[in-house]
Amino acid sequence: MQNAALALDATTTAFPIPANVYAERVTSVTHYTDSLFSFRMTRPTTFRFRSGEFAMIGLPNAAKPIFRAYSVASPAWDEELEFYSIKVPDGPLTQHLQKIQPGDTVLLRQKSTGTLVLDALSPAKRLYMIATGTGFAPFASLLRDPETYEKFEEVIVTNTCRDVADLRYGNELVSGVREDPLIGELVEGRVHYYATTTRETSPRMGRITKLLTEGTIFTDLGLPPLDRATDRIMICGSMAMLNDVKDIAEAAGFVEGANNAPADFVVERAFVG
Repeated sequence: MQNAALALDATTTAFPIPANVYAERVTSVTHYTDSLFSFRMTRPTTFRFRSGEFAMIGLPNAAKPIFRAYSVASPAWDEELEFYSIKVPDGPLTQHLQKIQPGDTVLLRQKSTGTLVLDALSPAKRLYMIATGTGFAPFASLLRDPETYEKFEEVIVTNTCRDVADLRYGNELVSGVREDPLIGELVEGRVHYYATTTRETSPRMGRITKLLTEGTIFTDLGLPPLDRATDRIMICGSMAMLNDVKDIAEAAGFVEGANNAPADFVVERAFVG
């Protein structure tokens, strides 16, 4: 636990920066709801990652900073780093992180990792990205990476949250991708966005697990049911959803992949929120 006597606000850098850690500057912050926000920060010239990976970030507000795993929401080619986060009032890190402002310092460990990478999947026609909440973050990275469209003909990205306002980040991201001068032409007609709510009334409602098992998503999008011969799946979100969608995939004969053994689906377990 962080020593409360050592806690300082996010702008403070009185404590020495740990070895093998970058100290980067926040460039922008966007608050979407009372519980969701994103921020961008400078990217070290030597920091390398693959789209879909996560990094460990913290704040210089203690002698021993607390680090948490956050999926990088920006693509590997971006000159800055973007992160999408929940706000946890008593979270050891997020209670402070949600208060950052442009110009503040965020700490970044030098190594990235993760399973939600294209290298962990074998070739196929379609890629399903199944997300709940801030589990959308790694897909925000992959949706903006040209390599995704080199490897798959179609991309289906789901975004399930409780309320309509919680979908704003994903809605804006997908709209932006379609208009992006770098990849807009690649995306044209190839990305299917499927956003649903579970509490507030919206055009599409329901838990993604139910929509998958009942086949509603395939009927709505005019696509065939999941087929190991043509489809690949990435999953990121709540633990309950991860387990349920993994069960659905395995019941359909899909095999879990890894960086050293590419296969049919991958799950991200190191997830904040």
